[in-house]
Amino acid sequence: QAQLIESGGGLVQAGASLRLSCAASELTFSNYAMGWFRQAPGKEREFVAGISWSGLNTRYADSVKGRLTISRDNAKNMVFLQMNSLKPEDTAIYYCAAGRVRGANVVLTAERVYDYWGQGTQVTVSS
Repeated sequence: QAQLIESGGGLVQAGASLRLSCAASELTFSNYAMGWFRQAPGKEREFVAGISWSGLNTRYADSVKGRLTISRDNAKNMVFLQMNSLKPEDTAIYYCAAGRVRGANVVLTAERVYDYWGQGTQVTVSS
């Protein structure tokens, strides 16, 4: 069974940076597009950023463009989310997800097309 484990969350002040990591195991990592989603208290889970299997294509939610950067290391089976200029509205549980793409170099943005999910890591940004 594939497993995704997130790390790197924490409590920071507004304007600070965090780097989230997601380690994947028991799957052929380069067969999967990867994504980061988040869920704030009382809100539905939403797409944050996605990256194609090759790393060449990325997409971001409008609310995070220019501040968050997704990247991946296929040799290490890891995906990252560099978060800069954090705002209180970024407070949420952040989830890593993997979606099988069968070689297509696409970015997945819809929750329903992702096959595996991590347990989440909490990010709290104080004002």
